[in-house]
Amino acid sequence: MICFFFYYAGKHLVLIDHIHAQHHKSNKPWIFDLDLPVSLLFFAVEHQSTMTKDLISGEVLKAVFPLLDGEDLVSCMLVCRQWRDIARDDYFWKCVCSKRWPSICKRPPPSLSYHKLFVTFSRSQPPQPLPPSRLSFDDLEFYIDLWSEQRLVFSEAVSGTALLRGIKNPPPGIPDALKVHLDSDDYKMTMQVEPRFSLSLGRMITVSILVSRKDTNQIARIVNQSHFGYVDGNAFRALAYDYLNFAPGHPFVSGIRAWVSLLFMANNALRITDVFGIEIDFCDAASSENEVLWLLDMLDWK
Repeated sequence: MICFFFYYAGKHLVLIDHIHAQHHKSNKPWIFDLDLPVSLLFFAVEHQSTMTKDLISGEVLKAVFPLLDGEDLVSCMLVCRQWRDIARDDYFWKCVCSKRWPSICKRPPPSLSYHKLFVTFSRSQPPQPLPPSRLSFDDLEFYIDLWSEQRLVFSEAVSGTALLRGIKNPPPGIPDALKVHLDSDDYKMTMQVEPRFSLSLGRMITVSILVSRKDTNQIARIVNQSHFGYVDGNAFRALAYDYLNFAPGHPFVSGIRAWVSLLFMANNALRITDVFGIEIDFCDAASSENEVLWLLDMLDWK
């Protein structure tokens, strides 16, 4: 006669196989310690032909299931129909949830089962991809104005598709640092400036950018008279930024900047020489075309 008894202690499931013949020889039970409780339960199923059927009845499973963690209980539901039907009892899932979220068992949400609670919230959710934006660069027009003190240096209306194409033929002899930057996979919107111009660093250089959309005939502000306060001589870029102004329907979105860069060929302590390109990016929050379109769609359009 073979008698099996399941005992759960921490993460160990102990199988006591008391065989009368062995007991008469050694007067000691034979104890079998496995590391994974579910593996032991699978062992019992595989060898159930040698076991008394009463020992894998529902009552035995009901005694073991409350001792398992959630992942093991999920695995048990895949063993067979009997195990699945028994493991569906929300009492077992209450035992699981009481270990992870003890407070929720004191006043459980009336419309949510403990099983659904565990399955929904026990694992970290992977980030969901953004659906395609309803906005398109074909619908956008950017208005870029650049000033040195009171003198207008550059003024252009640029289509969204032109910014999307970027600088396809940079001028010969551009610095290696800029070439690497333009060839990188970082998402950015760039346009080539013709004719090139130079700027004195002793003057206040500012930029303003508005954007319009054809689908709704509205306009929004991206940058408002922002000062190029930082010149990176090693990267051959002068940078300005402004915080985006979002529509009231997005009250918790803030602190996202629009960056504008002047790309130039050379510089010294007093001047930046041969500005040949302008770059716009939203690297604080958007690193792809679709993310940029979603960001622009949330602006405070008027």
